[in-house]
Amino acid sequence: MPPISAVIITLNEESCIERCIRSVLTVADEVVVVDSLSTDRTPEICRKLGVKFIEQKFLGYIEQKNFALEQAAFDHVLSLDADEALSEELSRSILKVKDNWKHDAYQFNRLNKFCGHWIHHTNYYPDRKLRLFDRRKGQWGGVNPHDKVIMDPGTTTGRLKGDLLHWLCETYEEHIDTINKFSTIAAREAFKKGEKCPAWKVFYKPVWRFIQYYFVKRGFMDGYMGLVVSRNSAFLNFQKYAKLRNLIQLEKNNEKFLQADEQVNIAQAEIRESDKSPKE
Repeated sequence: MPPISAVIITLNEESCIERCIRSVLTVADEVVVVDSLSTDRTPEICRKLGVKFIEQKFLGYIEQKNFALEQAAFDHVLSLDADEALSEELSRSILKVKDNWKHDAYQFNRLNKFCGHWIHHTNYYPDRKLRLFDRRKGQWGGVNPHDKVIMDPGTTTGRLKGDLLHWLCETYEEHIDTINKFSTIAAREAFKKGEKCPAWKVFYKPVWRFIQYYFVKRGFMDGYMGLVVSRNSAFLNFQKYAKLRNLIQLEKNNEKFLQADEQVNIAQAEIRESDKSPKE
């Protein structure tokens, strides 16, 4: 029976961190919380519940989660976000795995709650996540803010019954703030990788995202909320590529400015040299 370390990263999560921690107590032999210098009651709540509490300035989603993995005492880890919690069925599945660990990693469905409604379609469900794994054979990777666990070649992955519950947001305003934040991070990461963004991509990508979520993945089955989720997901996509295109244009403008500045410097140097030449 391998012991399990539950690992959670936090930043001002006083409204949900207790729910998250209590949900893993029946399956985890240790709970580790890596906090990004919260200014609310998050540290107080975590210490009251007796977890291993570590403060670390935020390094980036991927970097912070990999740092958290290193703080665990055990190699088998269960990685959660503070706004997530195990369902009872998923807890029972994990306990069975502890008695008979067959794979290097396990994945399970995530059920998202959006503005008070559980969303059972669109890309929000089954929203499969790999969160239980042997840290010696995998780590967090992907592209911020869309981090994911990447296992080494040759490893095996099983699937567990039960849902990972995720409280995505409580209000529309909160979701719009999240869209703005995540689209900025995604645009910067794409810019760093040198991704191109022709004008057609700003139009095509969001339209296809809406079609995919609302029609292909049957978002219409969730009624009005399915429409809102599909529309907001398309808007996030639009924001990402609009911001990426802006970053690319700013870089081009900066290059033009530097080139013009360099030409001015060359001209000024030539003038100084001509002034030094003997006059006839």
